[in-house]
Amino acid sequence: MTKNGKDKLRNRSSDPAAADTADSQSSSDYKKELARLQVEIAHLQAWVKKSGARIVIIFEGRDAAGKGGVIKRITERVSPRVFRVVALPAPTDREKSQIYMQRYIPHLPAAGEVVIFDRSWYNRPGVERVMGFRSDRKARRFLELAPRFEAAIVESGIILLKYFLDVSEEEQERRFRQRIGDPLRQWKLSPMDIESYRRWWDYSRAYDEMIRMTDTEYAPWWIVRSDDKKRARVNCISHILGSISYERVAFDEPELGKRQKRPDDYSEMKHVCRFVPSVY
Repeated sequence: MTKNGKDKLRNRSSDPAAADTADSQSSSDYKKELARLQVEIAHLQAWVKKSGARIVIIFEGRDAAGKGGVIKRITERVSPRVFRVVALPAPTDREKSQIYMQRYIPHLPAAGEVVIFDRSWYNRPGVERVMGFRSDRKARRFLELAPRFEAAIVESGIILLKYFLDVSEEEQERRFRQRIGDPLRQWKLSPMDIESYRRWWDYSRAYDEMIRMTDTEYAPWWIVRSDDKKRARVNCISHILGSISYERVAFDEPELGKRQKRPDDYSEMKHVCRFVPSVY
């Protein structure tokens, strides 16, 4: 770090007001950039609808790495009929008897759709393998076959993007402890999350092999450093937009027209309605 950089850090630590101002400016810059990116996502949506494009975006990563936060910022300003989020629960007994990829295929996009997988078929070499739900042999066989499956997806014309959100041990622990102490966040902390905290290095080995064996030219993995959630969101969304050759298309601007006149034979309803009390 340069001397000036050290001086800035020293000044911020000795002047709380200056630190608060800097944090406020940083938050303001983040909100502006996020708003700009969300406008671009709206343009992407218009292009997807008009062109009939099909897009799949996969989000994998460590627990508490911020996958949900990135997905929320992508989807909060667009139509759920165009941007669909798929977060499958544990497989049923019937699904366990099927070919593994079978439960994911129905969720692939039709024309004019973007499907976001909040975890995906990579559950097999990740949580299923580490937690002992599937054997190492089956996990490795999946890793051998997955690139062929993804090649077929890409050859069909689907745009496939894969992101892995990585977080440090220290930051993951901080977020877990934050969730434990916050009733509004405790729902995010599952028994599986607690187990993933204990098995950090087991997951490290599994994820290392997963990325090494399934990182291809046609479906590469992109690693998102996410110790800073805001930077991770902006960086990831920017990369998504830069990875798709979309064009801005004119938005439809329908005319409201003229509202009909009140009919002479219309009378107010006589039924006694129940209104929500005004408490605010």
